[in-house]
Amino acid sequence: MAVLVGSRTKGRLPPTTEAGKLHAVTKAAHYPGIPAHTPAAILQATGRWLLLLALAAVLAGCGGGGKSVRSKAATPAPSRDWGRNAPVDPEASNSVLMRAISLVGTPYRYGGNTPQSGFDCSGLVNYVYDDMLRKKLPRSSSALAAYQGQKIQPRQLTAGDLVFFGSRGQVSHVGIYVGDGRFVHAPSSGGTVRLDHLDGAYWRDHYTGAKRVIE
Repeated sequence: MAVLVGSRTKGRLPPTTEAGKLHAVTKAAHYPGIPAHTPAAILQATGRWLLLLALAAVLAGCGGGGKSVRSKAATPAPSRDWGRNAPVDPEASNSVLMRAISLVGTPYRYGGNTPQSGFDCSGLVNYVYDDMLRKKLPRSSSALAAYQGQKIQPRQLTAGDLVFFGSRGQVSHVGIYVGDGRFVHAPSSGGTVRLDHLDGAYWRDHYTGAKRVIE
C-alpha cells in the first residue's frame, strides 16, 4: 500500500482515497480531541502532515471475555515521549495502520468481527490482520496477549503492534497501536471504533503491555 503524503493543494481530498478517509476521520464531529501528527516513521511527507484526533477514555469492554471496566472521570496525565521507531516491515505496518484507521466510526458489537456486523476489540484486531496480511490470530484479548510474538516496551512501539489493557493480572482489552502514543480500538457497547491515547486517564492506569505480531 502506498505511503500517504500531505498535500499542498487547496480543496478536500476525495473520500474514495485512503487519504480522504483519514481526512474524514480526523474531522469527525464525535472526535473533538487534541490534534497530533501521524507517525513520522510510517507517514513521511514533504508537505503538511495529516492530523489525527484523540478523545479521553470511555466505558471499555471487549469480546472474548465478556468483561467491561468503567473509565475514570479524571484529567489525563501529561503525554510521554513515545519516540518514532521504524517498523520491521514498513509495508505491512502501513497497511495495518491505514486499515485500522479506515474502520474508525464502525459500531461496536460484542462478538462482531466484520465492518457489516460491527466489532468488539479482538474482532477488530482479527479482521484487520486477516484482511491486510492474511494473518490468523487468536479470537480473544487474553489469547492474543498469550500469542507468540515479541513483547514490546512502551518506547519500542511501532505501528501495528498490539496494546493490551486489564487489571489484577488479567487482560480484558486490546487495540492496534498507530503511533505517537495513539491506538485504534473498539472500546464499548453502544460506541464505535475510535482513536484513543495510551496516556488517557483510564488507559494509562490499565495498560498491561504490548506485543509485536508483524515479524
